[in-house]
Amino acid sequence: MIRVTLIGVRVEVPSNQPIMLLREVDGQRYLPIFIGSPEATAIVYALQGMETPRPMTHDLFVTVMGDFQVELRQVAITALQDGTFYAELELVRDGAVQRISSRPSDAIALAVRLGDELPILVSEDVFEEAGVLFEEEQEEEEIEEFRAFLDEITPEDFA
Repeated sequence: MIRVTLIGVRVEVPSNQPIMLLREVDGQRYLPIFIGSPEATAIVYALQGMETPRPMTHDLFVTVMGDFQVELRQVAITALQDGTFYAELELVRDGAVQRISSRPSDAIALAVRLGDELPILVSEDVFEEAGVLFEEEQEEEEIEEFRAFLDEITPEDFA
C-alpha cells in the first residue's frame, strides 16, 4: 500500500463532474477519482473548515464513532473493478480491528474530518491501473492551477 495525500476536489470541465485528486506522498503519481456532488461538497466543507447548522452525514458518523469509542485507523483504496473504485475503513474498538467496505469519496470525507495524520493508502494495483504521472514542469503548473481553483471554489459550486 502506498500512502497518499488529498490534493483537493475540483469540477472537471466540460462534464461538470467532481473529481478528487490524490498524490503519492513519496512519489510523483496522482490518482484522480470521479465522485458525486454530495461527497465533493462534504469534502470541500471539511477542507475549508465550514460548519453546517445541522450535522452532515460524515459529521454524524464521526460523532457516533467518538461516542462509541471507535477509532478510524486508516483509509485504504483497495481495488478498481470495471471502472469502480473500492475502499475500506479500518476501524478499531477495544483492540479489535474491523474493516468495512466504503466508497473512496466517503472514506476520504471521513478522513479529512479526523486530521492530516490519518493515513490514506492506495494499493499498488490501483496506481498501476489508474495512476497518472505528470512531468515535473507540468506537475507544478497543474498543482498551482488546482490550488488557485480550490481558493476560489465554494461548496455551492457542487450543487
